[in-house]
Amino acid sequence: MGERKKKLSVDELSAENRELKAELERLRRERAAWLGKYKSMPKREDVLFDTLSGSEVQPLYTPVDTGAYDPEYTEKLGFPGEYPFTRGPYTTMYRTRLWTMRQFSGFGTSEETNLRYKYLLDHGQTGLSVAFDFPTLMGYDSDDPRSEGEVGVCGVAISSLADMETLFDGIPLKDVSVSMTINGPAMMLYCFLLATAEKQGVDLTELRGTIQNDILKEYMAQHAWIFPPEPALKIIADIFEWSSINAPKFNTISISGYHIREAGSTAVQELAYTLKNGFTYVEKGIERGLDVDEFAPRLSFFWDVHNDFFEEVAKFRAARRIWARHLKDVYGANSPDSWRLRTHAQTAGVSLMAQQPENNIARVAYQGLAAVLGGTQSLHTNALDETLALPTEKAVRIALRTQQILAYETGVPNTIDPLAGSYYVEWLTDSMEEDAERIFAEIDEMGGVVKGIEEGYFQGQIALSAERFQHEVETNQRIIVGVNDFTGGNEDLSIDLLKIGPEIEEKQRLRLSELRARRSQPGVDRALERLAEAAVNDENLMDPMLGAVRAYATLGEIRHALEKVYGRFREPLFF
Repeated sequence: MGERKKKLSVDELSAENRELKAELERLRRERAAWLGKYKSMPKREDVLFDTLSGSEVQPLYTPVDTGAYDPEYTEKLGFPGEYPFTRGPYTTMYRTRLWTMRQFSGFGTSEETNLRYKYLLDHGQTGLSVAFDFPTLMGYDSDDPRSEGEVGVCGVAISSLADMETLFDGIPLKDVSVSMTINGPAMMLYCFLLATAEKQGVDLTELRGTIQNDILKEYMAQHAWIFPPEPALKIIADIFEWSSINAPKFNTISISGYHIREAGSTAVQELAYTLKNGFTYVEKGIERGLDVDEFAPRLSFFWDVHNDFFEEVAKFRAARRIWARHLKDVYGANSPDSWRLRTHAQTAGVSLMAQQPENNIARVAYQGLAAVLGGTQSLHTNALDETLALPTEKAVRIALRTQQILAYETGVPNTIDPLAGSYYVEWLTDSMEEDAERIFAEIDEMGGVVKGIEEGYFQGQIALSAERFQHEVETNQRIIVGVNDFTGGNEDLSIDLLKIGPEIEEKQRLRLSELRARRSQPGVDRALERLAEAAVNDENLMDPMLGAVRAYATLGEIRHALEKVYGRFREPLFF
């Protein structure tokens, strides 16, 4: 074998490389400045930031540590917590605070889900993420004929402020961050939460949490909408405007790629469509007359984490860079808080398999690792049995323990963006960014996101991607372990499943009947009339909506009052 070539140090760089040497020295100074900022910030106590062999792990590694300077480093990567945020939205990342460990949970009635939440908090969960049943997602009361057979089945049934009060009974909203996956009736459920917090004595200016409130992806993928796009976007702008003053720490939208990916899109489509939706919300806020720096810092994102490990890591990194550049250069945001893309992530439900369900534990672990290496601020890990039923307590505990092992045993959180500088990861990050920009241009050419929804563009593209993936699986071009290969043991499905019986619906119907009997019906009628009047007059709906909620108007009654003004959206035929 030939003699191994010695790597040149900075001092050994030849005269021909003086310019590179100067650039490397500049980067060394920039890193020193970043380290000064890093050292001034609090860190997690009683944590050994070293390897199991005892080697100290530095908080950040850059070309300075290898002597191999990349002239595009500062422009394309930079430092964590600094523009363009490719390496992370915060300076210290997990060295100061681990990601929030959430579990998406909800089933049956509010009483039963309340007990599950207390169980999760007792076992180390640090945030709650509310799963609603399908009637709630659609804005129907539990006793609506259209709700029959679905009450409490895929999530918790919430039909009024009374249900929300029970859901968080004994859970202090001043201390616990709550995320709610709700879109069509998002303002209604947000007001239920706000009114519940008020009753607990919480100062709304200190309330923390997130509502998904991303109606555009509903038209594209999940189809849980109520109103047509324009009034739905108007309602979102109302929430931005009201919350910027009254609940400034609450994340008023979680722009979601998750459901786009679950519907069958590729990772690149998820990245592009989600960010383009985000830009559309920014434009709506600006059209309302809001300063972009007043509301953009409260926008957050929600990504799917699928099985292609490195593609998922690159997706998070590309998303931060694209968002930062567009908010700064296109929308004129001046605050780094507006440029900083913050995100929740959830492992891919669509990747879970009914065959050999224990394999889902491994899938979730790898996906969770990708999310953390990508720099998520919050993570939900799916339970092994979710493809068969709502998760049991044991399955949920395993999913939570998966995150805790990742956080406390792997050493992954000890250094920031450890895959930076990988030839493959950096190429993949750049490639996904370029593809996203190409899709942005395509959407602009057709007239924007709303126009694309009305013409069925997004729905059609997602369907084509889903069809291609399914064909690859059916022809064994893409192997799914336990499904189209390695199928030994598929006859064994001996795992416990959570069953939701018809008594849940009966109980919820009785609760609603009792609520209607004890509330002041004239007060409810006046509040609903005021809400409809505000909609007709194009006023901000938040205060009249809160008035209706405080009067204990139900979800379905509020929906009906607004539907008479705005109408209902009907999807175009595009196949």
